[in-house]
Amino acid sequence: MDTDGASAQEAIQKAVMGIYVIRYEGTSIEDSPADVGVVLEGEKVLQDLCSVPYATAMLLGLIYGLNLSYPPELRYTFEAFQKLFLELDTNKLTNKVQALKTKLFSDVFE
Repeated sequence: MDTDGASAQEAIQKAVMGIYVIRYEGTSIEDSPADVGVVLEGEKVLQDLCSVPYATAMLLGLIYGLNLSYPPELRYTFEAFQKLFLELDTNKLTNKVQALKTKLFSDVFE
């Protein structure tokens, strides 16, 4: 989202769970962000993280450490990330994630 500070703060407060990236105006995507952090239930719980991959790892750690449920609208995104990319609990896939896995691996082995 490209926005000003007030709109960004409002978006963070509305977020159930996520990662935010703040860049200075006029910087390119290759430049380091001003801030990377994790939001849970509208609150910044981690900030000044070094990168988006690190923030992703911290978000997943918080989800497991605090025994949080995935937001319903992001359920399949988190499930695919957890089970396909991190290979955790891979024996129990929903139909949607199983279809994605089949499609991803069929393209690899053709």
